[in-house]
Amino acid sequence: MGYRLAVVGATGAVGREILKTLAERHFPVDAMVALTAGRSPGSQVSFGEDQVLTVKALDSFDFKGTHLVFFVGTTGVSTLHAPRAAAAGCLVIDGSGAFDMEHDVPLVVPEVNPQALARSRKRRIIANPLDAIIPVMMALKPLHDLAPVRRAVVATYQAVSGAGREAMDELWSQTRGVYVNETPPSEQFPKQIAFNCIPQVDSILPDGPTRAEAAMALQARKILSPDLALVATCVRVPVFIGNAAAVHAEFEAAITEDQAREALREAPGMILLDRREDAGYTTQAEIGGEDAVYVSRLRRDGTVPHGLAFWCLTDNLRKGAALNAVQIAEEVVAQGLLGG
Repeated sequence: MGYRLAVVGATGAVGREILKTLAERHFPVDAMVALTAGRSPGSQVSFGEDQVLTVKALDSFDFKGTHLVFFVGTTGVSTLHAPRAAAAGCLVIDGSGAFDMEHDVPLVVPEVNPQALARSRKRRIIANPLDAIIPVMMALKPLHDLAPVRRAVVATYQAVSGAGREAMDELWSQTRGVYVNETPPSEQFPKQIAFNCIPQVDSILPDGPTRAEAAMALQARKILSPDLALVATCVRVPVFIGNAAAVHAEFEAAITEDQAREALREAPGMILLDRREDAGYTTQAEIGGEDAVYVSRLRRDGTVPHGLAFWCLTDNLRKGAALNAVQIAEEVVAQGLLGG
């Protein structure tokens, strides 16, 4: 039995990745519709090896008869159209952030909290977390199962692709411009991104953190533990694909390095690549197109009781966005929440 699916934002980088991932993982699809809220109705996108979809306009699309829809894009589009899709009987997987902290909308990383999906029965909306929080939650979950995590200090190093195709174009054009002394102005970022790091992802709130930093703290408590205190500094770096994070975590009881390594090796979706030698770790340049979350530089943090520090990273377009959304859909099917 297959399902009728739609992808809103199908012409963007994440939307295209969702289509690609659904095909690669052989999700049971009877019919697929590509939708856009922008100016690209009539354009075409690929689905699988032999299908080309003509993109349709979201405003006029009737969701009746569609089982599942992925929303990729702005909160405004999701706020307006996701409830309309849910009212028509669709199950919505939203990646915009519009519903992340609503109590009756589950925020899900399937390897961490699949049980939360049961809460989707009423609203029929499921939230896909921030691309930056997913690898951190996946790395902390097997350690949290050994001893509850009390506090985490996180610095993220986030790829420009998380800000969209125009942001990627800006990095490319500025990098090229530096060499000819004609650097284009910054339009997608508050400062030059080429050969630079910008300690700002999203807008800065009056009390100091950015929206992304505040959201990471809130999402961590909703996904992993309501008792988790997390503080983040989110940095945009001149990398096209791949989000990384340096994590310092404090646990309620001691966890040895050997215990942590074994737990991470056995955790689903995780790869521990950690040799205590030069280049014995993973970087963003090495994980493009990979599905796994990688952990390296695992070590004791002696500045706090029961502390561990590590480096984790993943492809932000894959597990950080598209793959996580598709895995949510797969888990929804497995739990019998989608219908037919």
